[in-house]
Amino acid sequence: MGKKNLISITDFTKEEILRIMEFAADFEKNPYQPLLNGRVIASLFFEPSTRTRLSFESAINRLGARVIGFADTANTSVSKGETFHDTIMTISNYCDMIVMRDSREGSPRYASEISKVPVVNAGDGANQHPSQTLLDLYSIRKTQGTLDGINIMMIGDLKYGRTVHSLLQALSHFNTTFTFVAPPELEMPVEYKEYLNERGLKFIEKREIDDTINEADIVYMTRVQRERFSDPMEYERVKNVYVLRNSMIADTKENMRILHPLPRVNEIDTDVDSNPKAYYFKQTENGVYVRMAIISYLLGAKK
Repeated sequence: MGKKNLISITDFTKEEILRIMEFAADFEKNPYQPLLNGRVIASLFFEPSTRTRLSFESAINRLGARVIGFADTANTSVSKGETFHDTIMTISNYCDMIVMRDSREGSPRYASEISKVPVVNAGDGANQHPSQTLLDLYSIRKTQGTLDGINIMMIGDLKYGRTVHSLLQALSHFNTTFTFVAPPELEMPVEYKEYLNERGLKFIEKREIDDTINEADIVYMTRVQRERFSDPMEYERVKNVYVLRNSMIADTKENMRILHPLPRVNEIDTDVDSNPKAYYFKQTENGVYVRMAIISYLLGAKK
């Protein structure tokens, strides 16, 4: 069997997703397992990142591997005009795996086609963010006890938000009910709604956060991303369109939890942070265990 990559969440079957959940639970119980002693993993971030990059690098270190790479292309040969093709071809000679983020959609897929080693997509533009999806699934399973039959409300930037696109595809395995809350400019793209229709999954669309929130098991907030807008005026119109406040979740289900891929700007008021239904900071911790699971699985260190 050839090398296994993780570029889109659809690269993993339902069975593989559940296996990653099991591995992550094991790593959470014992977060220092040097399964990858002697391995080298390249962390290539062509686009700025804090949580994802440090989470991956923490996972790599906890597995006993070493990290090489960059978080700023200004000090690399890319700044001298080296092509993306040559950068990937060269770096794949130096490591056992490449973890990469790029603002250009499709770059990780192209990298996986030319790299000698497995490639993990750590986010490509508004397209996919599969490792975030897997940590979101792990967070949902931990808080709800299951992934089956979840009612999830996704709020905010559903057009450019790569996290909601990947999560929607993953949750399609689990008989999920969706509520999409977004302004017309940021609504869920047609292709993802068609994807749900093809699978016979229910979804409704809203323009406001109304009493429907009281039916949700998971409220998934997203940031309106300035960097995805070519028109600054369009961004200014929608940047603060939804703000979740403590008073708005007073009548929600006891089991409801609020997730957010972070960073947040204004979309969750700080008065929510002390509410036991706020789960977004614990969600970031879960990311380390899930990324340990992804890396060890793709490199065959855990089966």
